[in-house]
Amino acid sequence: MMRVLTRHWTTAAPLLAAVILAIAWFNHPSGAVMIVLVLALGGAVLAAVHHAEVVAHRVGEPFGSLVLAVAVTVIEVGLILTLMASGGPDASSLARDTVFAAVMITCNGIVGLSLLVGALRRRVAVFNAEGTGAALATVATLATLSLVLPTFTTSKPGPEFSGSQLAFAAVASLLLYGLFVTVQTIRHREDFLPVEIADDDEDHEPPTRRATGWSLVLLVVALVGVVGLAKLVSPAIENGVHAAGLPRSAVGVVIALLVLLPETLAAVRVARRDRVQISLNLALGSAMASIGLTIPAIALATIWISGPLTLGLGATQMVLLALTVVVGALTVVPGRATLLQGGVHLVLFAAFVFLAVSP
Repeated sequence: MMRVLTRHWTTAAPLLAAVILAIAWFNHPSGAVMIVLVLALGGAVLAAVHHAEVVAHRVGEPFGSLVLAVAVTVIEVGLILTLMASGGPDASSLARDTVFAAVMITCNGIVGLSLLVGALRRRVAVFNAEGTGAALATVATLATLSLVLPTFTTSKPGPEFSGSQLAFAAVASLLLYGLFVTVQTIRHREDFLPVEIADDDEDHEPPTRRATGWSLVLLVVALVGVVGLAKLVSPAIENGVHAAGLPRSAVGVVIALLVLLPETLAAVRVARRDRVQISLNLALGSAMASIGLTIPAIALATIWISGPLTLGLGATQMVLLALTVVVGALTVVPGRATLLQGGVHLVLFAAFVFLAVSP
């Protein structure tokens, strides 16, 4: 009975979120309607985690984590382009702020939580250093090419790329991301598999193709609902941030946290089953996809979207990014982590949030 109820609930939540999103999209929700949007957002997040696990169980790793990471990023890119097209000059730094927030949330927040949960359960969280190190190196390279170099180039004033530089960064990002996916799923797939397989996963039969296909459709619907509803509640977030006297950058952090909530919950759940490697695949894969797909998309969008495009990070952000890469490398090299490593990453994440609120 519980299984039947769960199946119906996880089917109804994404569809209900999509209906609410369609009704509220062309209106200006406020008051009690905003509460309904928040509840629908929460239901869509939980349903997305469930359907992502169903798809992952069918296709296996590392394909399962790749599906969720790419699905969230593609929808997030669509949201960024929509806001850039309608935001005017005020949206010039939107892509930079969103991508940087995604990198810090995934590489510190999700990684830190996953390591903490895994270490709490068995004292030491174990993972593949080869695959995780390759993923971290790719994230660091993509972030430097797309978010750090624009601050120091001189072809165009300000922290911006010239047209040719943006084209190079877009092509390089797409090729590097494609190369990593090939290595992850074909050439060296074993480097991205869990070191220890949890016993409870071996007792369950994989879902049928029909059930997997239905879950894949509902996963996309749920993620559309998550991103769309996050956009609708953003005015309320902006008003709250303004009323509290906080800087505008705090809004982007809150929205990024909402959009990445399905991946966060999924990563914590698999870490509780001693499969920390899958959690790291989700976290670093999401950071990589966020850069590798967003930069090419906005490079194409500049054809019809006029105005400046600020990509270069500020000094504080670059320090946080550099510290994240160094700490991440020291965490990955041994192939095992304790509570300390998880705590260090979470402190870095807290520093990012605090400095976004109090720059």
